[in-house]
Amino acid sequence: MKKVIIVLFVIFMFFVFDTRIFKDTAYNIYTKLVDKQGYRISNNPDLLNQNNYTKKDYSSYASTTDSLTAHNKQELIDIYYSAVNSGFDRLTFYCDYQCDNDINNLNNNDANFTYINQLVGVYNTYSSIESSYTTSLRVDLNIIRKYTEEEIDKIDKRIDEIIIEQGINNYDNVRDKIKVFHDYIANTNRYDQDMAENRESLYHSDTAIGALFEGKAICSGYSDAMSLFLDKLGLENVRIATEEHVWNVVLIDGTWYHIDLTWDDPIVTNGGDIIQYDYFLITTDELNSKNDIEHQYNEEVYDFI
Repeated sequence: MKKVIIVLFVIFMFFVFDTRIFKDTAYNIYTKLVDKQGYRISNNPDLLNQNNYTKKDYSSYASTTDSLTAHNKQELIDIYYSAVNSGFDRLTFYCDYQCDNDINNLNNNDANFTYINQLVGVYNTYSSIESSYTTSLRVDLNIIRKYTEEEIDKIDKRIDEIIIEQGINNYDNVRDKIKVFHDYIANTNRYDQDMAENRESLYHSDTAIGALFEGKAICSGYSDAMSLFLDKLGLENVRIATEEHVWNVVLIDGTWYHIDLTWDDPIVTNGGDIIQYDYFLITTDELNSKNDIEHQYNEEVYDFI
């Protein structure tokens, strides 16, 4: 009986008061009592409860925030980014302005979410984000992760096995360690033309599963596998995305270097297997001097390289 009375009071608060304080208080009481949707309702400090796969902020495009109220589009992007980068599956927050158009633009503009997805750790990336909002300007996020916990465990073990099998720890120079892994992936994979051309594929080529277990990959599979290996080495790294392509950058001795495993593992007409090093640990100036369309990235997003 007491719970019913409190819930009725909360509903009354929603109708009578139109201030953010009352709405926030009412909704928080409601979620503690009768939350049936499973959303992870958070107070401000919770957004900073990051998991083991969270990356530091590199780009000015988005920054980690502990705020759950967006006052403009940039703050809206920051909240989305923080939720993904912290490993949240669900999150509820508020807009302090009429944000439905911005949310629709974010949902309908793949580039915005692509940038967020490449700036976070591989295991925090998502396959989709569902956004819904109410007339009270409450926004509910449902984040569907790209990798399951079972896949994460499987991938981690496989990379550790490759490090042992290939004797990677026998090398002192970090560039040599990266080269061994680079060559291993190139030698054990073929580019999945079917998936690249949106045809049905039998492989998980867009993930590290394809690159590490199935011998088939597209650029996102190559770059995910490389990023996870670089994480194992304790090197800061980020994936760079354009509309058509993804590759890696890694920070070594204070300089960002590009690695494009996809382009270093080209398709050859005779079906042979060759390795190139045209995009192996090259500087940003060297990349830009090549002037190829596939590697023309958004300099405002990747302003740190």
